Order: sequence, then C-alpha cells, then structure tokens
Amino acid sequence: MNDAWKSFIQSQGAILEGDRVQHFGKPAEEHQAAAQGNVLADLSDLSLIRARGDDTQNFLNGQLSNDVRQLDATHSQLASWCSPKGRMLTIFRLFRRGDDTLLQLPASLLETTLKRLRMFVLRDKVTLENADAELASFGISGPDAEKLLRDASGFAPGEINGSETRDEITIAKLPGPHPRFEIIAPTDAATKLWNDLKAKATPVGPPVWAWLDIMAGIPSVHPETSEAFVPQMANLEIVGGVNFKKGCYPGQEIVARMQYLGKLKQRMYRAHVAGDVMPRPGDSIYAPDFPGQSAGTVVDAQAAPDNGYDLLAVIQISSAAAGELHLGSETGPRLSLHPLPYAISSAA
Repeated sequence: MNDAWKSFIQSQGAILEGDRVQHFGKPAEEHQAAAQGNVLADLSDLSLIRARGDDTQNFLNGQLSNDVRQLDATHSQLASWCSPKGRMLTIFRLFRRGDDTLLQLPASLLETTLKRLRMFVLRDKVTLENADAELASFGISGPDAEKLLRDASGFAPGEINGSETRDEITIAKLPGPHPRFEIIAPTDAATKLWNDLKAKATPVGPPVWAWLDIMAGIPSVHPETSEAFVPQMANLEIVGGVNFKKGCYPGQEIVARMQYLGKLKQRMYRAHVAGDVMPRPGDSIYAPDFPGQSAGTVVDAQAAPDNGYDLLAVIQISSAAAGELHLGSETGPRLSLHPLPYAISSAA
C-alpha cells in the first residue's frame, strides 16, 4: 500500500494494524453488509507485480499453470506458480493493462515471490517490479454493484472474469454471491472513484473481501500454506486456473500426472465452525478415519456474518464423505460442510 492511498483510506475511517487495514470501525456489521447489501472493500492486503518487456508473455507462460497466451485486455485470469514438485508457491490473478501484465498476490508473499521469480528471467527481455507505489486496488460487491459502478465510472464488464480498462482504470468482474468487481487504478483515480461510490456502499476491510472469496470457492495461498497444495487439491483447475494443454512450466509433469493418471485423494471444501477462535491458514483438520494424523488443512478462514467462521479447507475426500471433521485436534470444534458454488465430483 502506497503512502497516498494509506493516508486516504485512513481519512475514510479505516483502522490499521501496522500497514494493513483491518476494518472501518464496525467489523461485525461489515460482514453482515457483505452478505446482504453493497460494500466497498479496501484491498491493500494484496500487491501487484508489473511485468513488461518483449518476452513477458513467453516468460510467464513458461512459469505459470495457466495459458498466459490467452490473457488479453478483456479477461483476467487465475494461475498458480508451482515448485518443481507441483506444489503451489502462490496463486496470482493476472490482468492486462496496455503493454503491462499485472500479477496480483497477497502482500505477505510479494517480496519472496518477486525475488524468486526474478531468478528465472535470465536472458528474457522482461522486467518485474512492485507496482504498489503507483496503483491502488479496491472492490465493490452487492446486488447493485454493477449499476453503481456503471453510474460512477461509465463501464463495468458483464461476464465473470471479464476485464476492461478505460482512462487508466481497470475493472474486472469476479465470481461471488453478489455481482462483484475489482478496480485497479492510479491512486488519484482510485481515490476519486471511491469517493463517487461510497455514499451507496458500506466501506469494509480486506477480511470481508476474503470472505467473499471463500463464498465463491476461490482458493488462496498464504505464507503458512505455500508449497502445501497441488493445484487440483484446491480446485484451481475448476475455477479456471490451470490449462492442461499449454506445455511446460515448473511442476507441470506432476500436475498433469495427477489429472490424467493419479487418483486425487484430497479436495477443497467449504465449511463452517462455531466458536470464538478464528482458524488460520495451515491449521490442521482431523477425522476418525485418519487417527493420529491430519486429514486436512485450512486454506483460509474469515468471520461469518452470523457468528462463527466460514472457511475453505483441503480435506481427504474419504473424510469429507464420512462427515465427521474437527478443527485443530481429534476432539476440537466440529466442522459442518457447506456446498460450493460449483461441482467438484466430476472434476476428479
């Protein structure tokens, strides 16, 4: 988050912990607003890597799980960057802005990812740099989000994962329980658009946006879970983040073998847990059919609008089918499974 956006968002009532926005003063009400109404979400816990140069497309296509050759100015795209063992180091959402390609990822993974990704550039004509000093990101979600955005900016993509850039403002439509859009723009333009929208949408912190991702079944990778999951374990191929025909990238052989020859034993599920202790990425899940060992791992969790916590977790398929799941220990709080907005049985 750059200083100008930080100063602006604080002027809007944001409560920060260090450099991270937590909420706008009423966290419980913010989650309830996201479930029922229109919300305006700060996304300063996400960072942007800008890739540019003549070899950008070929370089990224040789590193990521999706076919970057299919990325254009009209679509955003999910993709993972994997280790040679096929485990996801991070998940990006990619955007095209003019001649630049933007890779969005959690700010907590920015420095390690940028440093490691640069190691593979070699002789390619491509530069990779942190774009946070110039660009700000925020989101809008709700039953009226598309109309509000069109009234304020003059445009909004109509299709899920659609993207459009006008006057340096990039807007992408994302999946969610309500129409949901992300805006990326120079800080001055982002500030103006936020001011135009705020009268009809409740300001919320990044945790609310992460909850909307959970509701949409969109996986995330955090420092605690980097290298924990093969893409299919987190349903990444179902949500459009893997292309099995594109050719080589780190871990590609293992990812392809899992798809065509292996028997996938774990999948990502959506769940709810009661109580006052928030689950964290990387927390273990236990089940009777795996005595003495973990049967799953929390991907992400956020406060639910009606108490407790909603979460995504990669769980042994057999354990999920049996139905008895516990958080943290074999006698920990009981998890209840909730349906995802897409089918996973046919994708194994």
